Amino acid sequence: MKTTLTILATGVLFGTVAAPALADITVGVSLPLTGPASGLGIPTRNGISLWPETIGGEKVKLIILDDASDSTQSSKNGRRLITDEAVDVIVGSTATPASAALAEVASELKTPQISTSPVELPEAKGEWTFRVAQSTQLMANAVAEHMKRAGIKTYAYLGYSDAYGESWFKAMTAAANQAGLQSVATERFARADTTVTAQALKIMAARPDAVLLGASGSGAAMPHKAMIERGYKGKIYQTHGAASRDLIRIGGKDVEGSFVVAGLAIMPEGLPNEHPSKKLATEFVDRYEKQFGAGTRNQFASHGYDAYLVLNQVVPQALKKAKPGTPEFRAALKEALESTKGIPITQGVIRFTPKDHFGLEDNARVMLTVQNGNWKPVAP
Repeated sequence: MKTTLTILATGVLFGTVAAPALADITVGVSLPLTGPASGLGIPTRNGISLWPETIGGEKVKLIILDDASDSTQSSKNGRRLITDEAVDVIVGSTATPASAALAEVASELKTPQISTSPVELPEAKGEWTFRVAQSTQLMANAVAEHMKRAGIKTYAYLGYSDAYGESWFKAMTAAANQAGLQSVATERFARADTTVTAQALKIMAARPDAVLLGASGSGAAMPHKAMIERGYKGKIYQTHGAASRDLIRIGGKDVEGSFVVAGLAIMPEGLPNEHPSKKLATEFVDRYEKQFGAGTRNQFASHGYDAYLVLNQVVPQALKKAKPGTPEFRAALKEALESTKGIPITQGVIRFTPKDHFGLEDNARVMLTVQNGNWKPVAP
């Protein structure tokens, strides 16, 4: 990596630091590099470290801040990046609550945000936020469809008591109703909790055919193990926030046979050759694992890299209308993002519109199972 890179308030360096801030495009990044969500933020940063030295043919300067998995810090980072550093666009956060806080600042200060989480926002606060992560509803539909095909009639939900957990609860409720599935129990826990014994016992008492765990990163393993340790024999599903090796590493034998809905970069080898993302995803995984080690591929790293793939397509369009470092350029970037005709990324094909700031479709997801300590695609 030759990208001009500035790391502020993180204490973490990566890549090759090129000299002076001579970049034409300034990108601010705010990620959870410490705290409970660091298992999401660090891989995202690693994915960003594979960006080339230019975006859309222009030199780029990266300024990376740690939001410490905290919404208040994320908001402060956003203001600092926009008002003090005059960034043209913000990337992050991978933690959904922190991304929501960043979105409020992006909306207020009219700066495009490329969110690396599937953050759900009120319409008035989401005008400047675009996601490279699959929407929660898109992924929940896949879970409900798989449950229905597996003959499941009843399910329980055990998820985070925050924005990520709530978005999955709402999306799964809608998808389950459509699929004719009955919810028999709903329980929540905080990201920082170290046990969910009480919640697991209540779910066991409801005797659901399947359980969906609405958690992410390494935090997804704890409730999974709790259900297995208490003798649960039904099917267990995980969300795309759990699609990392942390689940397998921490969960061990307890997560064998579970199902995880995920993005394409987890197992690009299983994609058909004609899939528009197969080449991109395969090349990304090869580069990533060469840099960070075999088996390190994950959902979050690919989101970090996908932000580059999107910006690389829209920056040239914005440059036709304004110069970087100006409000006019930020507005032109937003307009260019909303006019995409189909940008292939590692996770699918993005088609943002003024009314759709997610842009990914059914071919941007895959159902995986854990078999012998590794991922295995589940046949459609």
